[in-house]
Amino acid sequence: MSAYAIRRADIGDAPIIAWHRAAMFRDMGELPPADVPSFEAATTPWIAERLASGVYLGWLIEHESTVVAGGGILLRDLWPTQHTLKAGRMAHVGSIYTECEHRRRGLARLVMETILDWCTAHAIDLVTLSASPDGRSLYEQLGFTPDTRAMRLFGAPSPQR
Repeated sequence: MSAYAIRRADIGDAPIIAWHRAAMFRDMGELPPADVPSFEAATTPWIAERLASGVYLGWLIEHESTVVAGGGILLRDLWPTQHTLKAGRMAHVGSIYTECEHRRRGLARLVMETILDWCTAHAIDLVTLSASPDGRSLYEQLGFTPDTRAMRLFGAPSPQR
């Protein structure tokens, strides 16, 4: 793994982070290949704004001056919970992605360990993520457990409740 180097992402990396996010959803079968360019175009400024504000932190792995893997966290405040009993911070891990030709070399693990080390050093009280079937075993090895209480609502709720 010595030919790989990890570094923090900066605002100029927004396009590659957007590409990784689009490729991740494409590879999981959740984004049609024809929609990748419009997804990237919508995601790039969103990521850039959050990188600039420090709400999103990313880490990228380079091989021969090319980014081949990465991932990041979206930070937000955490209200007191039954687990912490104090207000704190939480991090949601996202966009963990490795280019196909660099998979199975421990790069996703390196990104995740770097993220978790940062979270520990910055007293993050809760770390969450959404696991793909391919990533689930890695996340379980790192100590994540499933939460069956999560529910989702996309779009505005109907006014006819």
